[in-house]
Parts: sequence; structure tokens; C-alpha cells
Amino acid sequence: MRYHSYGSSDVLVYEEADRPGAGPGQVVLKVAGTAFNPVDVPIRGGVLPDVFPVQFPHIPNYDVSGVVAEVGEGVSRWAAGDAVVAFLPMTAPGAAAEYVAAPAELLAAAPRTVDLVDAAALPSTGLTAWQALFEHADVRPGQNILVNGAGGSVGGYAVQLAARFGATVTATAGGRSRDRVRSYGADRVVDYGTAPVLEALAGQRFDAVLHLVLNLAPTAAEETAHLVDGLVADGGVFVSTTTEPPQDPGRGVRTARMDVRSDAGQLAGLVSRVDAGDLRIHVAERRPLTDLPAVHDLALAGGLAGRTVLTP
Repeated sequence: MRYHSYGSSDVLVYEEADRPGAGPGQVVLKVAGTAFNPVDVPIRGGVLPDVFPVQFPHIPNYDVSGVVAEVGEGVSRWAAGDAVVAFLPMTAPGAAAEYVAAPAELLAAAPRTVDLVDAAALPSTGLTAWQALFEHADVRPGQNILVNGAGGSVGGYAVQLAARFGATVTATAGGRSRDRVRSYGADRVVDYGTAPVLEALAGQRFDAVLHLVLNLAPTAAEETAHLVDGLVADGGVFVSTTTEPPQDPGRGVRTARMDVRSDAGQLAGLVSRVDAGDLRIHVAERRPLTDLPAVHDLALAGGLAGRTVLTP
């Protein structure tokens, strides 16, 4: 699946393309699965051309699981037949295809305890959760943590990682994901459909707040500032993957707007946690790659129930 120009989901076309070759430092993967990421929608629409410049025709999807089919010059760690996962460069030709060329330095061995197709749901969102918690929020055992938006893929991993690390975790989630989030180890799950988060958690403060909720309203910055004021304890931290938080909110509170980066070492650590039974991969739905335009439309309409993995 690829597109030759920016536009609606109609620009996504299923067509024959040359199989990529492995350049120096690369491998070619036979794709088993590729996970849909919401940011692919604005990239396809041309909303972020300066942030995410792509060359046409562009193949989307940067999360991949698959098997090494070809090894390029200078690659010694990987061999044909190895099962791997990766978070690919976001603007390079992606994994919505039968084969994709990938930098060897970004690969990690795939989990052995889950289906290789479903392993595609781990890389970028698992890394986002890890980096948010332990690089930006500096979470420590015994702290009170709020994961705002725990029903999504990043939030699900964040709840599991924080709970396993010994934090007390409060999570916000909708009705369809409440039980799943609780099963991840959340000490309390707040249904944001019942009451606004600030109202439901009035008077409570948290050492760290992970804000994962996308808010496209004109008042998003103001609403985010209210979350910082109302939920973060003195000296605490507010980490957002979406709206830019206020830079200097006072009370010793630190804020950060983070972007995830690919890190093979951290990804290998997440894989180890999956194989040890400490981290669960949730896939809401598997769909054929030809359904990618429909998945884009469902994402815009808020109709995706969780992580969607597509198969060639």
C-alpha cells in the first residue's frame, strides 16, 4: 500500500512495486505484520510536511515484525531466517508491503512467546511508554502515577511497566478498555466517560502524570494547563505525548513534551519482558493490508477499539 500524493484515504493504493534491496548496513525483511499508528493519518494528509517529509510514492507504517530475507554489506549480527521486530524511520519507505528494507541497527529479536504477526504491535508504542516513564518522568518505586489515556496502546504498556516497577498506578480509560487496563495492574481505573478527569480526581495529586490523550480543540493548551495545575503534586512531573504543556507552571513542577525515538537496546528489553510474562501485547484486530484505507478512516472517526495489525 502506498500513495503518490497527499490527500484523503483514497490516495492509498494497493499496487505492485519493486522489491527493495539491502544496502550497506541494512537487511530486507519479509513482513509478517505491521501496526497502524494514528500519526500516519496526518502524514498522509500532508498536515505535517515539514515535520515528516516523505518522498512519493510513499509506503507508510513504521512498526514491523518479520523475518530477515536478505542481509546487506557490513551486517554481521543478523542472518536470513531471523525473526525480528523494529521501529523504522518514520519518513522512510515503510512496512505496509510484503518486503521492507530496514537499518540493521534498529532490529531486535522478536518475542518467542507471541505470534510474530502480533509482535508488530510492540515497537514504537512500547518504546514511547518506556521513554516517557523512565527517561522523562524518572518514575521510581512507590510513587503515585497517573496514566491519562491508558486504554490506548502506549497507555496499556505504561500501566504495565509502572505497576511492575512498583508504582501506584491510577489510569483513565473508556468503558470498552476499563477491564483490560485493570488487568494490567492499575490500582484504580477512572472512566472518563462518567465524569471529566479533573472532576473525578478532584483533590488528588500525583508524582507523575503521563498525558496520552489527543486533543485537537482550540482550547487544548488551556485544558492541558488545567491538568498540570490540578493533578501534579509539588515537585512532580507532567509528560505529554500530545499537547505541548506549559513550560513553567510553578510549584517546582517539571513538564515535558516528548517524541519517541527508535532504540534497539530498549526494544530488546521490552521483548525480554514479553517473553518473561511481565508485559502483554494487546492486538484488538488483525486486518489484511488492503484494509489500510478503511483503518485510516476508522481512526479519524474514533472507531478503532485498540491496536490494529495489518498483514500482507
